[in-house]
Amino acid sequence: MPTLLIVHHTPSPSMQVMFEAVVAGAGDPELAGVTVIRRAALSATAADVLGADGIVLGTPANIGYMSGALKHFFDTVYYPCLDATAALPFGYYVHGNQGTEGAVRAVESITGAMRWRRVAAAVVVQGEPVKKEIESCRELGATVAAVALG
Repeated sequence: MPTLLIVHHTPSPSMQVMFEAVVAGAGDPELAGVTVIRRAALSATAADVLGADGIVLGTPANIGYMSGALKHFFDTVYYPCLDATAALPFGYYVHGNQGTEGAVRAVESITGAMRWRRVAAAVVVQGEPVKKEIESCRELGATVAAVALG
């Protein structure tokens, strides 16, 4: 059964809303057959990534960069997954109160170095997420799950 891995750092109410929308999209009944695994960034392992057919990443923008938790995730999985996960379909979402550009740049840079394949537009939110942005998170989860399903 295809597996979608959601790796997230969810320290705020806004991140929680976005995370729940991604999970809801990935769990859409039309996508029956995809197993959705949720892992906090500090708990996700290389084995999780190696077992995934698609991945969604979620991070706050902290002081102009991705969260330390997501950076730790990448540090942990980089070498064990580098060659084995080339072309892994992925998408991501970022929330910040200001200055999300550095977090976006960091995620794009690392996933590019890992040769992952972005299959959905990034969802980048500044301030409290509004209905349209929450729906974009839902679509993000559904899109990456659909690609993982094949």
